[in-house]
Amino acid sequence: MELGELVGRRPFPAAGLLLGLTRRCPLSCAHCSTGSSLSVREEPDARRLVRFVSSFTTADRPDVVMLTGGEPLLLPALVEELSSLARAAGSRTALLSGMFFARSRDVPPPVLRAIAGVDHFSASLDAHHEREIPRADVFRAVHRVRETGVAVSFHLTGTGADDPYLADVTRAVDEEFGGQVPSLVNEVRPFGRAASWAASARTVPEGGAVSPCAMAAWPVVAFDGTVLACCNQDTVDRRPAPAHLSLGHIATDDWAAVRRRALESPVLRMIRTVGPAHLAARSGVPSRGASYCDGCRALGSDDRVAAEADAVAAGAAGALLDLTAARRGAAQGPVGVVRHHGCAAYAPLVMAGSTAPGGSR
Repeated sequence: MELGELVGRRPFPAAGLLLGLTRRCPLSCAHCSTGSSLSVREEPDARRLVRFVSSFTTADRPDVVMLTGGEPLLLPALVEELSSLARAAGSRTALLSGMFFARSRDVPPPVLRAIAGVDHFSASLDAHHEREIPRADVFRAVHRVRETGVAVSFHLTGTGADDPYLADVTRAVDEEFGGQVPSLVNEVRPFGRAASWAASARTVPEGGAVSPCAMAAWPVVAFDGTVLACCNQDTVDRRPAPAHLSLGHIATDDWAAVRRRALESPVLRMIRTVGPAHLAARSGVPSRGASYCDGCRALGSDDRVAAEADAVAAGAAGALLDLTAARRGAAQGPVGVVRHHGCAAYAPLVMAGSTAPGGSR
């Protein structure tokens, strides 16, 4: 599974599932959105994760399961088991790693077996990671992963289109891998350790303008087993979770229940179709919070929002609206998805062989 295919499914509700396997990580990157470290042992019960993924069926399962952390490869046996279970139901798995294992000359066998069992492997690389894992070591490890036949990509982050680091690292990736390895380029956001210094998150659209949120499409399993309809880290970590963004818990719910709630909630349909600010405005609810995500989290506290969503987005008509919004979000392909949600200037790199600013492919 290539990166472009994975990203292209992002706007479609319940087409994917994000599984946070652990908050632990051997690295201490200054921008870490989850605030991960080895001293923080917070992770879902492995047996519950296995039970949850075992509930997939060939007729009802996500297309993509994204294994994240923290560092998911601290649990290589669990990665292997979950990937095998997902594949048996027809799902494909992708894994994002901070590349701690690249410090070794050779990829440890348990880690390599876990990687060989997924359908896509993505390596994080940015200025903060490079302070702990040299770029040359990361490149060497990615070459070894490519030898297994698994599709690979880089997940790069920087401060924006004018960041000289991004210009340098994208050129280096292109030269090292001959333009054959794609990259998803994002901008650092003020979550976790970056909360005090990164650029502000998306602001509230003026006048309640239509601004759909595709990030409410894929359910997220948080580190305590709670399942959320949103991947914003502040929302994922918030307890109690906002009621309209809560989809259940892996201790008590299976995939079918989570998928049904994600797809059938009129409020979530409206968030994905017109966005939280527009939903608040048409419900007669005052805008709350300084950011787009703050406004979304506040929606669940007012019954007028639920009533308006029910009137517009319940039933078959609401399902059609939801699907139309997803198709519109995916209409320009993976590059269009990244232009909207990632670093727009580097969006073409989501497809191998494409050109980035400065002439890199």
